[in-house]
Amino acid sequence: MHDVRTVAAPSMSRLAAASLVGTAIEFYDFFVYGTAAALVLGPLFFPTFSPVAGTLAAFGTFGVGFVARPLGSVLFGHLGDRRGRRPVLVLSLLLTGASTVAVGCVPSYGSIGVAAPVLLLVLRFLQGLGLGGEWGGAVLLTAEHAPPGRRGLWSSFPQVGPAVGFVLANGVMLALSAALSEAQFANWGWRVPFWAAGGLALAGLWLRSSLTESPRFLELDDFARVPLAEVVRHHGRLVLLTAGALAAGYAVFYAVTTWSLSYATERLGVSRTVMLTCVMAAVVVKGALTPLMALLGDRFGRRPMCLAGCAACALWMLPMVALLATGEPLLMFLGILGALLAFVTMFAVIAAYLPELYEARVRCTGAAVGYNLGGVLGGALTPIVATALAAHGGRVPWGVGLYLTGISLLSLGCFALLPETRPVPVPAVEPVTG
Repeated sequence: MHDVRTVAAPSMSRLAAASLVGTAIEFYDFFVYGTAAALVLGPLFFPTFSPVAGTLAAFGTFGVGFVARPLGSVLFGHLGDRRGRRPVLVLSLLLTGASTVAVGCVPSYGSIGVAAPVLLLVLRFLQGLGLGGEWGGAVLLTAEHAPPGRRGLWSSFPQVGPAVGFVLANGVMLALSAALSEAQFANWGWRVPFWAAGGLALAGLWLRSSLTESPRFLELDDFARVPLAEVVRHHGRLVLLTAGALAAGYAVFYAVTTWSLSYATERLGVSRTVMLTCVMAAVVVKGALTPLMALLGDRFGRRPMCLAGCAACALWMLPMVALLATGEPLLMFLGILGALLAFVTMFAVIAAYLPELYEARVRCTGAAVGYNLGGVLGGALTPIVATALAAHGGRVPWGVGLYLTGISLLSLGCFALLPETRPVPVPAVEPVTG
């Protein structure tokens, strides 16, 4: 038997660093596609569409990745609950890395016709499948090693990974965009970040090869035969509530990091370099504040932080779109920064909160399915809906602001129905049945 409270601080530091780097690599793969969809995939893979329709189609393939994520959480969650958290980290990274490299090799519509967007769709699905398993494995391995009083802090490091991955993905895109002509970028430049994913995946696999299995998993002597069936039967209401609660965070994040790129460059004439810089700077601040917000979650509780973040999202969405519509870099940055600060207030504690809601025997499946279903509700549709709403509005896309406000209020209601879990140790948490 192992006791999570006997894990030494240096071991936790190494584990947190490995989880952060691995998650950053996986989210780099996922985000680089979103940026490419906003900037270049429409004309290359859907050239017969109008500019707006082409962007919508590109965002449609982007959304497929979110649809695949719950399926990945079921597949890899089953593995994690039956065989351990560690194998999930290796296999999910392999799948996501390989499919990302392959995206960079897909010929354009002009070369192979309709097969091009079909291949894009399949590879994006595989990307989402891998990422759906990544989050559960990385978060649980960290959370189940961490001492209960600092579980929020240690579990927040995998949550910093998406910010690192986003900055890395967009930094490469920004450098290529600045160094190459429009023709060069459209011809081959946009492919380079996808090819780079291969080297990053190999580095991540090497780093994760030294990780040990979760002590909480090693303590189990009663495994769920079919984890998904048990989750649906005993935790169905909890899964739906967590999915609804997390939808706002996904919607806000992908509105400001994906849709806003397309809106600013195509509708407002803001340069690609300026817009990427504004978004990246805000994401850097958000990533840096994640551990601090997680510490507040250890001090004041997970649920109060989530309620505060959701309320802030609801209040900020209309001011945010008004600031975006100015086309002024500083004001656009402030609008995006305010949204991401509200986002991180709730998502910094999610990596501790979701595992604490589920019993250990189905934790990998339950937490990951709830997390990734929230991505379908909030992340998959938001760029598509926001693009359509902005196309039929005036200069200020008030419809987008109202849409995001509505999702934030929905999530606020779902969080209000969830219980608090801090500071109860993970093994002692009573399952919430549905």
